[in-house]
This record gives sequence, C-alpha cells and structure tokens, in this order.
Amino acid sequence: MSFEFPVEIIKEGAAILAVPKLDAFKKAPWEYAPSKAPVFYNPAMKLNRDIAILAIQVFQRMIGRELLIAEPLAGCGVRGIRFAIEIDGVQHVYLNDINPLAFKMAKHNVERNGLSKRISLSNEDANLFMSRHAAPHKRFDCIDIDPFGSPAPFLDSAVRALRDGGLLALTATDTAPLCGVHPKAAYRKYGGFPIRTEYCHEIAVRLLIGALVMTAAKHEIGVKILFSHKSAHYVRVYASLFHGAKKADISLSKMGYILHCFNCFHREISLGIEPFLNEKCCECGVPLKAAGPLWLGRLADEDFCKRIKQEATAGRVELDGQTRKMLALIWGESMAPATYFVIDKICDKLGLPSPPVEKVMEMLTEEGFKVWPTHFNTCGIRTDAPAKVVLESIKRSV
Repeated sequence: MSFEFPVEIIKEGAAILAVPKLDAFKKAPWEYAPSKAPVFYNPAMKLNRDIAILAIQVFQRMIGRELLIAEPLAGCGVRGIRFAIEIDGVQHVYLNDINPLAFKMAKHNVERNGLSKRISLSNEDANLFMSRHAAPHKRFDCIDIDPFGSPAPFLDSAVRALRDGGLLALTATDTAPLCGVHPKAAYRKYGGFPIRTEYCHEIAVRLLIGALVMTAAKHEIGVKILFSHKSAHYVRVYASLFHGAKKADISLSKMGYILHCFNCFHREISLGIEPFLNEKCCECGVPLKAAGPLWLGRLADEDFCKRIKQEATAGRVELDGQTRKMLALIWGESMAPATYFVIDKICDKLGLPSPPVEKVMEMLTEEGFKVWPTHFNTCGIRTDAPAKVVLESIKRSV
C-alpha cells in the first residue's frame, strides 16, 4: 500500500509496522515531530506500551478469561497490534481513530501482521466509538486511552464502555497543567488544583485519578488503582472499575487535599472534599497551600506490582535495567505514605550541599522511621518521619 507522505518500516516488540518517517516532518530542532506528522506515532512511548503489555497480561491472568481490548485513539495501530501479538488470552482488539489517514495506516499494519481476523478497525470519533459499546453485553474488558494531551474528554465514555471489573489504562501528557504551571487548565480538565511542589508529578497522578473517581461515581462505579507511574513527559494510571453505589462511595471517601507549607516543607493530607479556609502550618504558622480535591488512596496495588515484576522477568518484553529498576521501586513504595521529599530541593533552600540519598535514608532508619526511595525522583524519598525530622537528618548527613 502506498501513502501520500514519507513512511518507514520499523520493528517494535513483535510487530512490523509502517509508520510516518518523523524526520521528514521536523523543520526546526525544537519542533515535536509526532504532532507534525499526518498520522500520530511517538517512538518515545515504547516504554509506555511495553508496561501496558505487562499490566494487561497480569490482569488477564488474574481474571482468567480471554479479553476484548479497545484502543479508541489508535494512530498507526502499534499499541493494539502489539496487544494482539504479545499478550496471551486476547480474543479480539478494536482499534479506532478519527483520522482517515491513521485508519488507512492502521489497516495496512493489521494486514501486514496477519491480524485481520483478530483486530477490527473503525474510523470515527473516540467518544462515539466507545458509546456504541456502552450496552451491558457490548462492553470491553480493557480500554487503553493514550491521547496527545489530556484523557479527560474521554473518561465518561470509557467508564460506560468498560465491563464490571474491567481494566482502564490512562495516559496524560499534559503535565504542565497537572504539575501547576497552568492551574486553571488543570481545574477545568481534572476538577482539582495542583501546586508547584517538588512532588508535583505525584500530585499530577493523584489529580488524574481523582478525575476518574469523580466521573465513575456519577455512574455508581468504584475505582481500584492497580498501578501508576511517571515517565519522561507523561503520567500513567491503570485502574479496575467495579459497579455499585457503595463501591463508588468508598472511592469518594479517599478524595481530599494535600496541604503544603512552602516555608518549612511540612505537608499533610486532609480527607474529604469539603472546603476549608485559612489553614496554617502547624509547625511554623505560615498559611498552607492546597492541592485538590484529588485522590489520597494508594497509587499502586502491592500484589499487582509484584505480579508485573514477575511478568517482566519472564522475558515477555525486552526491558532495560532502568525500567526494571522503576518497576521494583514502584512495588517498594506501593504501601508508603503520600508525598515525597526531594533532598537536593531541600538543600537548595537551606543553602547546603546535597548529601547522598542513601545516607539520609540510613539516618532516618536509625531513628526508627520507615523510608522508601521513589521512582518519581532519583533524589526523592518517602518516609513516615515529619518534615522537621527529615530536614534535621539532611543537615546531619552533609
């Protein structure tokens, strides 16, 4: 098949694919080539797709049945094609994209990989595509939403198109709003305000989950977070959705605010979404800044993390050492408290040289506190120690 634009053949995972030749659409060094191409394809999201394969395979093994998987924003089809080839127990994959050129390229790639009987394609609006599957016996077991920007416009349709107990995977690449650069945009899209703290990427994940929880609750559906991670320019969440008003109420009970003191690094969580006024830091008296309402529950399920790590060692996908380390860190911090401290950020404010992270962790452990490294930041630690103890441990570690 011929295309009206430059194309190259690549191999990703077990799939052989025709994709836009991105160099041909980049006219200046600072331009983002995937957004310039007539069909969206981002090679930098391979890690995202690799982890999605592991997560969906774990989910399939846990529920013990063949899966119907949907990708409403398929682009050239790389993600869905890899799902069909590389995940055991996939009955059928449904690919959709509103772009007619993407539909044409995805169809070519499906045929190239001999998957015409196992993959269906459609060329329509993503929300319309999912709404066609909102009836009880037409729903999907798994929906993967990986947009260029925010997944917020697709949440309502996705929640309705997912069967009870199904898996919803969400990517948000609009990290500038989610991390506090554009707080009004974050509030418009996700219904909560961020703050620009050293742990802003965790706040981004919690705002995304919070938006999902609030959307699902409207349909009397509860949310269980199975896995989440921050990588490069995006945040990613995997959640299982369960029908029932009581389950929705349980999810809503884990919504609230993170209160942060920019003066002394104190932070605390406030469960509940009722408004509060003039909260002051209990340590130094400075007014606290609030992020939220957002999700205050776990960011990953310990058992699911363990299973992903085991699946990763089985060689299903080729992972580099850095990715394997990330998976181990997420498993380790799955039961840790909300928010983390970034050692070098604290040292900048205190005018101190940064000590080794391991030394600070050792100090806190010796004082009887629990401490975990975090995948969000190589200089970050989670701990049940209060901020003043963390600061003192840093000073003594220099």
